[in-house]
Amino acid sequence: MGLSKEAQITKELSNRIVNAQKPIRILDAIKWDDSIKRDFFSKNCQEPPSVSLEYYKKYPLIFNPEEKIEEFRAIERDITKNLGQFNPVGEIMMRMCREYRMVVRMLMARGTPEFSQLSQNLYGAADEVFYPGGPSVHDVAEIFSEVTPKIESYTTNELDEKNIDSAKAAEILRVRLQNYFTEQEEPIQVEVTDEVVADAAAGAEVLKLRSNAMFSERQLRLLEVHEGWVHLGTTLNGRAQPVCTFLSKGPPSSTVTQEGLAVLMELFTFREYPERLRRLANRVVTISMVDKGANFLDIFHYFQEQGYGDENSYETSVRIFRGSTPDGLPFTKDLSYTKGVVMIFNYIRLAIQRGLLDRIPLLFLGKTTLGDLHSWSDLIDKKIVVRPKYVPPQFFDMSGLASWVSYSLFLNKINLQKLAENYKQIL
Repeated sequence: MGLSKEAQITKELSNRIVNAQKPIRILDAIKWDDSIKRDFFSKNCQEPPSVSLEYYKKYPLIFNPEEKIEEFRAIERDITKNLGQFNPVGEIMMRMCREYRMVVRMLMARGTPEFSQLSQNLYGAADEVFYPGGPSVHDVAEIFSEVTPKIESYTTNELDEKNIDSAKAAEILRVRLQNYFTEQEEPIQVEVTDEVVADAAAGAEVLKLRSNAMFSERQLRLLEVHEGWVHLGTTLNGRAQPVCTFLSKGPPSSTVTQEGLAVLMELFTFREYPERLRRLANRVVTISMVDKGANFLDIFHYFQEQGYGDENSYETSVRIFRGSTPDGLPFTKDLSYTKGVVMIFNYIRLAIQRGLLDRIPLLFLGKTTLGDLHSWSDLIDKKIVVRPKYVPPQFFDMSGLASWVSYSLFLNKINLQKLAENYKQIL
């Protein structure tokens, strides 16, 4: 049975978005090359990296930004023309077009204050609250920063020894992911490369490991669920969509959901560890510091004081300033991990409280956003979207997760400070 007329039109428009976004590679466009690092260390880490507006001009975008903005405007006009102004999928695709236009504008503004302002519009800000009068993303990070040093030394063991080189790590992960993605005709690829800045990064159907990185068994366990089950899984689920092909590609708004879901899977599978939580928290704290006027050297020294080595301090500091300048405002993508995990966990709690368990696995539908889940739930019956093929066991059989979260609904009502007074004699 073929697609309906509406589905055919939707797919054609979706494919246009997928094709239009292909040359837009945010992290590639804002990265600092190795010469910046060499120069920084040659000066004994005493002078800020030599990155200015002129630096970015040496690396023009691989597409014409004005033409790309107009291309997305044209797609948006055709969505309204062919699907109407209030079509649910049309509204999602129009928002994506607007978002990609903002991404292009952000990349055009590399090296200027506008870059960070647009970054905050896309990814959020450190002082952004979860609800009126509630805690901010920075407040959550401060709690992690306070707690993790107290428990880190007690939880470190042989699992944390970085004694696995990238080639061996790739083979281990390849086997583990193949056991998870059992329905794939082509085996999951895990490649060792010099192309990635982080130790690991998931591409379309490939997990890439940095060639000179060393890994611990604990890191591999985490990468299996974070990069594999979530990032590769949602990509493959998105690519399996018969109509909404754009679900295989994620704009920045989906990054918060993607990274939050990935960190949540680390927690639900007990593969998270205190040092990892501290790193995520430190990224939020330093983004907040830069908002308040800290420069690259301030952040570099902060990471050194946190026990990071010089190499790691540099790489982590670059994450905060890439796309900007050493004395500029921050790139805020790294808020997504902390912000996302809080938002998704609360969504799951509310869905379970209201008996809407069938919506929760739709988090794995593709590169979707939290606010779109109600639309996808309604569109499954129309076969505009299909349910995700790859869903982690914790979400496939919801009984354990639902029971655990039910307890959390009550535990949240307990005042921990008052309880501590009664527990003085046993703690």
